[in-house]
Amino acid sequence: MKHIVVREYGDTDVMKLEDGPLPEPGAGQVRVKVAAAGLNMIDTYKRAGVYKPALPFTPGEEASGTVDAIGEGVTLVKPGERVAYGFTQGAYAEYAIVPEAQLVPVPDALDLKLAAALMLQGMTAQYLTHDTFPLQPGQTCLIHAAAGGTGQLVVQIAKLRGARVIGTASTEEKVAIAREAGADEVIRYSDQDFEAETMRLTGGKGVDVVYDSVGKNTFDKSLNVLRKRGYLVLFGQSSGAVAPLDPQTLNAKGSLFLTRPSLGSYLQTREELLYRANAVLGWAASGQLKVRIDRELPLSEAAEAHQIIESGATKGKVLLIP
Repeated sequence: MKHIVVREYGDTDVMKLEDGPLPEPGAGQVRVKVAAAGLNMIDTYKRAGVYKPALPFTPGEEASGTVDAIGEGVTLVKPGERVAYGFTQGAYAEYAIVPEAQLVPVPDALDLKLAAALMLQGMTAQYLTHDTFPLQPGQTCLIHAAAGGTGQLVVQIAKLRGARVIGTASTEEKVAIAREAGADEVIRYSDQDFEAETMRLTGGKGVDVVYDSVGKNTFDKSLNVLRKRGYLVLFGQSSGAVAPLDPQTLNAKGSLFLTRPSLGSYLQTREELLYRANAVLGWAASGQLKVRIDRELPLSEAAEAHQIIESGATKGKVLLIP
């Protein structure tokens, strides 16, 4: 089979398309014929050596496809079934070996490419809005990077929860994308001070929660736009790491809450995985959740795909198609 191999950490050119043997599933494992692999920033961190998986390795944390072969003791899936998964490295390949417990069924009505695009970002949007801060009808949230791949999904699911959504975006094109996703108001932060504009839009009260994937560049003002006892949910740091914080700051600004969640902590059991994945894939299959695919590239163009997502120029999900 063909797969991408990284033999040294570095720039995008360290990813090479190679031929390798067809992998055989061991006990409790499944071989998946990959239909599409989703790209995520964690893929670039591992390639560059920010995180250091053992070398050599095949990147990719999420994919969809069909069950091709099963190992000893596998009972959860059968050959031919349509499945998707996340949190298993090796998706940039024609075939991948995946623990059976990581696989989730894909509804017949849902395209496999869309399923691949939803696993990590979709479940992230689901846990943020349902569990980290369970949005209620009538509450107001501020969502940074609302036109990004995850941001668009957070916007849509927040609207499903009945919330008022204020988004931020950098360009008129991205403002339009965030509005199309369902944001009630969108602040073009390149021209407007999002702190002042958010306070204006809320009549000076502030928002109930900020979902912040940007980090360094937005953190301080995100605290400033919260109502008393509001929540800052910091789930990323695309602009860099946030400086250390004196907890007394949270007191002074109104007994605020700050949390730094990650998806892995919200997928502690298979039951939790199925709960989140089935919700997201079900919304997409029924048309309640729209997924924007920015572009699809062949495995041979994995380097270009990484350059695209590292540039921040994407307006949706980037997929690799074996």
